[in-house]
Amino acid sequence: MDYEIIYSKRKTLCLQIKRDGRVIIRCPYRTSKERIESFYNSHLEWVQRKVEVTKNRMVPINELGDTDIEDLKSKAWEYIPNRVDYFASIMGVTPANVSINRAKTRFGSCNSKKRLNFSCNVMRYPIEAIDYVIVHELAHIKELNHSKRFWAIVENVLPDYKERQKILKTK
Repeated sequence: MDYEIIYSKRKTLCLQIKRDGRVIIRCPYRTSKERIESFYNSHLEWVQRKVEVTKNRMVPINELGDTDIEDLKSKAWEYIPNRVDYFASIMGVTPANVSINRAKTRFGSCNSKKRLNFSCNVMRYPIEAIDYVIVHELAHIKELNHSKRFWAIVENVLPDYKERQKILKTK
């Protein structure tokens, strides 16, 4: 298996698997090829597992056609605003507005003005995962961070949120 080496001002070596399956090793300047090779070989099982998961992922949203994207956006507009209203009432929060976009690297976001954004890409996942993303973003209205208080809010609404979260990471 091939890997790319990136030297930088850092103190440790690390492995990174890109969305396209490329393996990157980041390491300090002057790290020997032998040290890099040893590091890589000691993590080979992990690398192979992660690369396999990456291969089994869905087609990236930027590789979908315009018709596919429009279908996802239409489904998102049918589903997400209603679920936002449903969960917002349970959680006692009121978002300023909801928008649907074509974001490729995140499923949702919430800003300090309580504006919620959701990627139409989330519609490619099961309902359980979509609802998790909605609750996650609504929780940010109360806590604009990922503190223990934030996760307690999420868990209060979705006690099984960790399982739902895993769905998003395995596809």
